Amino acid sequence: MKRAVKRGQYHHGDLAAALIDTAVDLIAERGVAGFSLAEASRRLGVTVAAPYRHFADRDALLAAVAAQAATQLAAAVAAQTHGLTTPTERLAAGAQAYVRFAATHRALFQALFAAGLDKATRPELEKAAAPLVEALCQPTDTLCGGGPDSGKDLTLAVLATYHGHATLLLDGAFGPGEDAVTDAANRAVSATLALVAGRDAL
Repeated sequence: MKRAVKRGQYHHGDLAAALIDTAVDLIAERGVAGFSLAEASRRLGVTVAAPYRHFADRDALLAAVAAQAATQLAAAVAAQTHGLTTPTERLAAGAQAYVRFAATHRALFQALFAAGLDKATRPELEKAAAPLVEALCQPTDTLCGGGPDSGKDLTLAVLATYHGHATLLLDGAFGPGEDAVTDAANRAVSATLALVAGRDAL
């Protein structure tokens, strides 16, 4: 949950958490490229040196934001798929959750996928994303025979479908407003179902 921090009025407490929240705000306003530690410090009313007690550099703070994004995205998918019994239902519901998360949490989505972070050097990101990976791999493995990694090709195709529709939505390909979000989410579901039906071709 986001913590309330008024601009220029931070005096004590959890500075690391406040910096993460402020980074999300700045990314929402300016995009990932427009984010800087100096501006985050200014908004919180702390010295430009203060963030470095918690984060080694700009990328370290962005990685913390990305880890938070991965955790929240995984939670959104888990909530959408809760109670569904078949692998196909879970994959289709995951498409809805993924696209809608991108629409409603654009800054977090950008931090996770557009920050240019080297994820191979960020074990905290792998850990945060593990529940999301499992939410995809478990149903695809079941559909493709049940063995570990048996559904790897289907997993990659489904993830590309989720992500492609989410990215196109953010780029404006579906138009503006809630109708666009609904259209993108529904199309992601249809494409996911088509992949499941044609999985043998993969």
